[in-house]
Amino acid sequence: MPHHAQKPSPARTPPSHVPGGPAVDRWSLVAVAGMLSFVAMLDMNIVTVALADISRSLNVSPATAQWALLGYQLPVVALLLPIGRWLDGAAGLRPALLAATAGFAVCSMAAAAAPWAAWLIGARACQGVFAAVLFVLMPVLAARSVRPELRARALSVPATCGPLGAVTGPAVGGILLDHLGWRAVLLVKLPFCIAALVAARRAMPRDGRLRAPDRRSLADAALVGTALAAVLLALTLAPGAPAWLLLATAAAPPLALWLRGPGGRTFTAALRESRMHGAYGAVLTLAAGFAATRYAVALHLQQDDGVSATTTGLTVLAFPLGMGLAGPLGGRLATRFGPRPVAVSGAAITTLGLGLLLPLGETLSPPEVAWRLALAGIGMGLYGGPAQALVMGAAPPGRAATAASTIQLSRQLGFALGPALAAALWGSAGQAHGVQAALALAAAAAGLAIPLLALRHQRFARTG
Repeated sequence: MPHHAQKPSPARTPPSHVPGGPAVDRWSLVAVAGMLSFVAMLDMNIVTVALADISRSLNVSPATAQWALLGYQLPVVALLLPIGRWLDGAAGLRPALLAATAGFAVCSMAAAAAPWAAWLIGARACQGVFAAVLFVLMPVLAARSVRPELRARALSVPATCGPLGAVTGPAVGGILLDHLGWRAVLLVKLPFCIAALVAARRAMPRDGRLRAPDRRSLADAALVGTALAAVLLALTLAPGAPAWLLLATAAAPPLALWLRGPGGRTFTAALRESRMHGAYGAVLTLAAGFAATRYAVALHLQQDDGVSATTTGLTVLAFPLGMGLAGPLGGRLATRFGPRPVAVSGAAITTLGLGLLLPLGETLSPPEVAWRLALAGIGMGLYGGPAQALVMGAAPPGRAATAASTIQLSRQLGFALGPALAAALWGSAGQAHGVQAALALAAAAAGLAIPLLALRHQRFARTG
């Protein structure tokens, strides 16, 4: 074949283009995507149970110890969009994945070895930077590893494993904390990171070198980071003093500057071209409903009903159990019937399960709570992969990483907003009706996702 007629090798295709599909499906890489999604979300939530021990061990106030959690969350949320833009234009998938996974593991070890609080917070912040890269890469890796007709099934793996990590984190962390201490909590993900590194090095094709971010990407990261830090800090500090909500107004100037720059224009253009506003909104509202439910159920069972921590943990684990069982089924159904009807059905089942929890403050026992949570988890499992396939399938050429970062940003904002809003409603409704108010919010947020996913003007792709 003449040189000018040769087609580019698939191994050289930029990672963000999500090409038509490989000749051989690499399900081992889909498993890597799921494993790292689980680990990144696990690490975001597992430290919560260790904050009191960290405060005592490092001799700092609880407010300072809280930054072991915020130090990880802030860079994750702040960097998702700039990292998506960077990966769309400048980085190979394989080196980015290997570097992010290795950096995440090294920072975990550094955090576990922390002799004082500043060291711990700095290590957790660096870990959050690498986690942001992983969050963006996982949907792209899953989509690239299989043929288009199997993409919804592949994307259901990281879409299911991420929330599973969020829910199981506190339960696993509590066990480790009781037997091995808080430093073990920070090291639990190392075996997963090592396994992912080995699998990725063996199975991933070489696709270029990792390039440093340009100045524009760094400026975007600073602007978005400042804006989101102001919002999250306002939500974090507001329960003790509502006046802190005014801090959120400080997000407007840097956000406006970012939207006027190249990064913001790329983001808004991708939204316009994909016509996926409703799907992104559904990801946010379902994540908020999920997080608000987890907060309200655990707090009510222990604080109001006097249920033990072990029983509470086992009850709440019904949600990820249902989600884990339904996640693969959601991908298969989307392959057969298309992602939109499966995603809408999953959102409806989740709404039903959360709605059935409304009598929680009156008559429900832990087993009765558990099967309702399992039903909601089944809905989330059915919805996750198909909804993600909708967005990834509609991404403009060369903008898959931007689409993936926007999905993750929507999800992370939902995780942050859900508990904050639930706590505010709980406080305003009073002790007698607080849990019902929080759960009503969760059910309403999940229900809102149904029309958002069903909007007719969206350009949904059957195979994702």
